[in-house]
Amino acid sequence: MTEPKEKTQPDLPEEQDLSEITEQEVVRRDKMQKLAQEGVELFPHKVEKTHVVFDIVSQYADLTNEELEAKKISAVVPGRILSIRKMGRAIFLHIADSRAKLQVYLREDKLGKEKFSQFFLLDIGDIISVEGNLFKTRTGELTILCKSYTFLAKCLHPLPEKWHGLQDVELRYRKRYLDLIMNPEQRDVFRLRSTMISHIRRFFDQKGYIEVETPMMHSIPGGALAKPFKTFHNALGIDLYLRIAPELFLKRLIVGGLEKVYEINRNFRNEGISSEHNPEFTMLEFYEAYTDYFDMMELTEELIHELAMTLLQSDEIPYGEHIVSLKKPWKRIKLMDALIQYSGLSPSRFEDQEGIVEYAKTLAPKQQALSYGKALDIIFDKHVKQNLIQPTFVMNPPREISPLAKASKTNPEEAERFELVMAGMEIANAFTELTDPAEQKKRFEQQTKEREKGDEESHMVDMDYIEALEYGLPPTGGEGIGIDRLVMIFANRKSIREVILFPLLRPK
Repeated sequence: MTEPKEKTQPDLPEEQDLSEITEQEVVRRDKMQKLAQEGVELFPHKVEKTHVVFDIVSQYADLTNEELEAKKISAVVPGRILSIRKMGRAIFLHIADSRAKLQVYLREDKLGKEKFSQFFLLDIGDIISVEGNLFKTRTGELTILCKSYTFLAKCLHPLPEKWHGLQDVELRYRKRYLDLIMNPEQRDVFRLRSTMISHIRRFFDQKGYIEVETPMMHSIPGGALAKPFKTFHNALGIDLYLRIAPELFLKRLIVGGLEKVYEINRNFRNEGISSEHNPEFTMLEFYEAYTDYFDMMELTEELIHELAMTLLQSDEIPYGEHIVSLKKPWKRIKLMDALIQYSGLSPSRFEDQEGIVEYAKTLAPKQQALSYGKALDIIFDKHVKQNLIQPTFVMNPPREISPLAKASKTNPEEAERFELVMAGMEIANAFTELTDPAEQKKRFEQQTKEREKGDEESHMVDMDYIEALEYGLPPTGGEGIGIDRLVMIFANRKSIREVILFPLLRPK
């Protein structure tokens, strides 16, 4: 049997119905065919490079042309073509990487007639590698005088118009790769996000915490009041839930003697989508033995202030029309006081519990089995939160809506819990953790009753967690911080979709 010959050129993209593509796309496909006919490798395996665009711009942009000529800096640099300006037997173009762009100067007498004419088969959006020496033009722009170039990839679709960029918000989210090509400021957002997470890890590592990983599939959803996503495990024949929070597993680790733990985790909640909510999101959760929610407040102030000074070099952050000041100490206010101060309702109205429940139903008509505590929470969300621009610890909500938190020592109807609100958004939620297994079981059973009334967000009874508590959970403070929302504030973005690379969208 004859061995098949090795292919020297990969197959071209399959022919499409020309009615489905634009005239420009037809032209780009024709150019790719011609490149192949001229022997150009369309899909090379690798490119040898000496620099990336950002390094060249960072290292040499401040040098004069005389200094560049004296150094005779030669470079091989890959990048995507963002602009092309043809001037007879010369061509100026810009190539870019993820952080910078660089001008390239092509001349027919340097490249040779064949290679120069072949360049006319390239388009804006194509990826190439250029080799040459650095110099500065008369206008002072750092430029590479190209003596050769290598084709690396064809862009078969025209990029959005140069001067307007990619403005269609939904298209930006659906085609994030195109958003990142056309809007460099978006790349900065995700670089900021990555750097923030790195610094969070460093912060907790230096304080003696250990980073852990806990399951993302739970047999009983728990750790937060939220509706879970449900799935089925074929081999085990059991229902499973994507985690809504890692809290109960992290506290099991505290029981086991790991006294300081944190996890940067993905959570999933089967709830609405809004400018502040995405069904999957990233949380930082941390737990420390022998602390309470006051310790968590101090740790949170320290963490976020340090992040701002490290990443933004300021503790005053512009957010929309506001300036968010992270100067310590941050405001602390009890939930009831915040409701009276900001809700627009008179103090006497809160004494009428049934009336408050009925009023809350008008604000959240889809909510079922509303208790007085849940009604207060709804009023807070609808009328109070947006007024809290500066970082504010909203403390001591009703115990009934805080089933994992200890009751307050001064008022047993309240919980030792806080929400951190900043720029009108909840950023963090923390407790003095409930450590009494009998009380925790009682709380779970009460949640089950609420669930039977139609509240799908209430906890189920997790007997394995109760058993873990029976081995002894020391006094513990715990907290969850929403990474996505924190990035929104640091990056001055009004939608959570701006800070998640691939937010969930309804399929077309």
